[in-house]
Amino acid sequence: FELFCSQSFSKNFGLYNERAGNLTVVVKDASSIPAFKSQMTLIIRAMYSNPPAHGCRIVDTVLQDPALFQEWKDCIKIMAERIISMRAGLRERLEKLGTPGTWNHITEQIGMFSYTGLNPEMCEFLKKEKHLYLLKSGRISMCGLNNQNIDYVAQAIHDAVTKFQ
Repeated sequence: FELFCSQSFSKNFGLYNERAGNLTVVVKDASSIPAFKSQMTLIIRAMYSNPPAHGCRIVDTVLQDPALFQEWKDCIKIMAERIISMRAGLRERLEKLGTPGTWNHITEQIGMFSYTGLNPEMCEFLKKEKHLYLLKSGRISMCGLNNQNIDYVAQAIHDAVTKFQ
C-alpha cells in the first residue's frame, strides 16, 4: 500500500497565501525513502527556498493547545451551521417563489460553494442585470448569502430561470 495525501489549511484555518499544509507519504519499500526525499527536495527548492513559517506556527499552536483547538472546532461548527442554514433558506425561497426546476441539490451539496444548475446565459443575466457574481458554470459562494440579501438572491435566480427556461 502506497499513498500520497496532501492537506491544505487555507480554508479551515483562514490561512490563504501562507502555504500552510502537509504532505503525508506512505511507501511500500523503506529503501525508496532517500530517493523520494531527494526528488522532493529538488521540487521544493525549485518552487521556493524558505516558505513562510508563521502560518504553520499558527496551525501548530491551535492544534497543540486543547482550549484553542476546542475554540477552533466551535468556530468551524458555527460557520458550517450558518452555511447549511443559508442553503436551506435559499432552497425554501426558490421553492416558495415557484422557481421552475428542482432545488434539492442546494441542500444536498455541502461546503462553501454550490452548483446552482444555472446555465451560462442565466449567470450572465445575473451578473449584468442583478449584480450577482457567480461562475458561468453556475457555481456560487454560499458564504456570500446572509439574512439581508437572501431574498434578493432568490428573487434574482427566480427571474433568471423564468426568463431563460
